[in-house]
Amino acid sequence: MVELRKRKTLAEPAAPPPPAKKANSVKSAASSQKGEPSANGSATTKKTTISLGDTINLDDFGGEIETNDGEKVTLKKLVDESKSGIVIFTYPKASTPGCTTQACLFRDDFANLTSTGFAIYGLSRDSPKSNTTFKTKQKLPYTLLCDPKATLITAIGMKKAPSGTTRGVFVVSKEGKVELATPGGPVATVDAVRDLIGAKKPDTIEEAAKTDGGEQMETTVEGAKTDASETEHANVTNGNAAAAEVAAEVADSAEKLDGTPKA
Repeated sequence: MVELRKRKTLAEPAAPPPPAKKANSVKSAASSQKGEPSANGSATTKKTTISLGDTINLDDFGGEIETNDGEKVTLKKLVDESKSGIVIFTYPKASTPGCTTQACLFRDDFANLTSTGFAIYGLSRDSPKSNTTFKTKQKLPYTLLCDPKATLITAIGMKKAPSGTTRGVFVVSKEGKVELATPGGPVATVDAVRDLIGAKKPDTIEEAAKTDGGEQMETTVEGAKTDASETEHANVTNGNAAAAEVAAEVADSAEKLDGTPKA
C-alpha cells in the first residue's frame, strides 16, 4: 500500500510594508510656499501685511537699523525706550523738496505731537551721513533712522518697488499694537498723527489752510527748480502748510521733467 504524503504548502512571501505617508511633509512644504504656517512652526516666506489694530511681535521685527549718529538699533529698542510708543514717518530721500516739507512739519509741531508720550523718528534708505546733514540743516529735534537694506521699511509695508520708499507714517504702541499704518503726503502724515493722539492743529496752520495763497504759489512755480527747498521751508515756517505741500509736488514734477531724481 502506497502511503500518500501531504504536500506542504509553500508560504507566500510577506507583502512589503506600505510606503510611509508623506502627507504631512508635502502639506508642510506647500504651506511654506504659500506662506502658511508649517507643521513644525518654521517661518514662512510670504510677506506679512501689517494692518491697523494688529499686535506685532517686536522681537526682531524689521531687523537692525542705524540712527543718523551711527548707533545700531531695532524697533523693539526704540519702543522700549519710549513712554507710549513710537511714530515713524517714512520719506524717499533726504534733503529733497517733499521730504524737507514733511520733516519740517513734524519739527514745527514736535511738542504737540509728542505730548502724549510718543517718540518721533524719520525713516529712509539714506546713509547716516546724508541723514545727519539733513537733520542739522533743518534743525530737526528728532532722530533719523537709516535703513539702506529696507528691512524695517519693508516690514511696515512702506517699500516701493523696485527699490524706493513710499512716503507714509507708522505708529506702534508700547504693547506692539499697530495704531497707524498708512501712506500719505507731507501734510497728511502729520494730520494722521494729530488725529490719532487727539491733538489740535496749530492755529497758524488752520488759518493758512483757509487762505488762497495764489500769489505765493505763482512765485514758487517760477523758481521750483532752483530754490524749491528753501521756498517750501519758508512756507512751513510761516504756517502755510497747504501751499508748501503743493509747492513740493510742483518741484517734484519739475525735477522729473528735467531728468533728475525726485523725492
